[in-house]
Amino acid sequence: MPAPIAEEQNRLDREALLDAAEKHFYERGIQAVGMDEVRAASGLPLKRIYRFFASKEDLVVAMLERRDRRWRGDLAAHVEQVRDPRERVLAIFDWLAEWFAQPGFRGCAWINIHGELGSSSEAVVAEVRSHKEAFHDQIAIWVHATGVPVVEPVFLLAEGAIVTAGISGDPAPARHARAAVATLLKTP
Repeated sequence: MPAPIAEEQNRLDREALLDAAEKHFYERGIQAVGMDEVRAASGLPLKRIYRFFASKEDLVVAMLERRDRRWRGDLAAHVEQVRDPRERVLAIFDWLAEWFAQPGFRGCAWINIHGELGSSSEAVVAEVRSHKEAFHDQIAIWVHATGVPVVEPVFLLAEGAIVTAGISGDPAPARHARAAVATLLKTP
């Protein structure tokens, strides 16, 4: 009988699997990437993959959950370095511009996956909504600190910039949205 796999090895294998899934799903889409391709990229046998995740849908949701923690954590780390509340809100768009300019940027993973699976997967829709709600709440905290009641426009400008940059392949929407937010933050 084979020796049980140590918890640390399970953690490493799970991370390798999520890394492979995220890379391929984000680059090409969920439906275009089969589980055999995820298996090959992760180096794990299918049997082991299905011990971690009973279905491809479960893998997608776990990948989105992990990406959410990392994505919003990176955003917060950038924004919270700024002391002035108004500049902090503008820093959201500076971070977005850096993200948009990264090689391989393909827009919002949650919007992309929602477009592919939103009509057929309640679990994916729930995860997409959870991410968007958490992003909204994160923005709301920073905007409320300015004392200017513009949470919804700032959130919509951020979301619009993300979608537009994903479609156009140009980071300029972050700069345009930042300028609009700067104007909004000047209102009493």
